[in-house]
Amino acid sequence: MQNFQRLRGLLNTKIIPIITLDDPQLAFPLAEALVDAGLNVLEVTFRTAQAEAVMGEMIKVKNAIVGAGTIRSLEQIKKAQTIGCQFLVSPGAPHYLLEAMELTKDIDLLPGVATATEAMTASQRGYQYLKFFPAEAMGGAQTLQALVSPLQDLKFCATGGILPHNISKYIALPNVLNVGGSWMIDKAALNRKDFKYIHQLARDALQMI
Repeated sequence: MQNFQRLRGLLNTKIIPIITLDDPQLAFPLAEALVDAGLNVLEVTFRTAQAEAVMGEMIKVKNAIVGAGTIRSLEQIKKAQTIGCQFLVSPGAPHYLLEAMELTKDIDLLPGVATATEAMTASQRGYQYLKFFPAEAMGGAQTLQALVSPLQDLKFCATGGILPHNISKYIALPNVLNVGGSWMIDKAALNRKDFKYIHQLARDALQMI
């Protein structure tokens, strides 16, 4: 069952940068730029060889709330806890992962769902705040709008295909607490270490909502 006190950082933000980074040397300044711009809840995915080191560097940034994304195994859960991550995000909600979380203390999961059935299954296990993924591929804001009435007690973080041109459609929905995306982490700017530009993109993202 989710502990909303531990998830208060996620519940109080509108945009969560989703970070996939393989260079730990860029981690601290990137996180610093995002946090300084007002995006202090950061999801770092387990999609690169250096993901753990990246998480470790970002946790050092003042006021950063760092979570581990693409959680698929108990091993990753343990690694994230050891590093000091404050929340977990998974692309799906298989029974084995939810069962593992029932034995896990001091950290909470934002499980991914793509259908009403998956959302209801997660809800049965005490999850009221879910990740809707991949959002655009699964019908986007229109699908979430359709879930408002039958699943009134559930709230979502929409991720997957969220961009400046469609963010307002999601944020306007009563069952969407926030969205996750990576558009503000411009790859070219990151390669040239232009953190000032990334800071501006993050500020622009907040202004959209």
